[in-house]
Amino acid sequence: MFQHKRVVERKSALFSIVITGVVAILALPIIIPHLLHGYHIVHIFLHIGGISLAVFISVLAGLAYCRLRTRRLLLSAIAFANLIVAEFTLLVDATWPSVFDFEFMPLSEVGHLLTFATLGLLALGVFRSD
Repeated sequence: MFQHKRVVERKSALFSIVITGVVAILALPIIIPHLLHGYHIVHIFLHIGGISLAVFISVLAGLAYCRLRTRRLLLSAIAFANLIVAEFTLLVDATWPSVFDFEFMPLSEVGHLLTFATLGLLALGVFRSD
């Protein structure tokens, strides 16, 4: 019988589910069309790996926040969720360069700013005294 509490307690099972889910979601729109593009697919897989790790750590931080309810864990969970957005932005820029650029700045710079915001949120969470 499937019990969701067992999956949450076993980090390896949760990690496998997250990896499978991220790859399954991104397979059709991103992975398959670029599969034969040489080293470009390696760049795409680096960002997919970043998204997978960010989702996994976000889930763990969210679960820790639900258990303990501290502001430090809330800031960490928000930071890792922001990292998902940053990695997804960088993945879109790596997949379709110069298609989704803003008028005032390229999409890669938006991804880098989001990554910097993630570091700032993590620093706030670490140095915060609850």
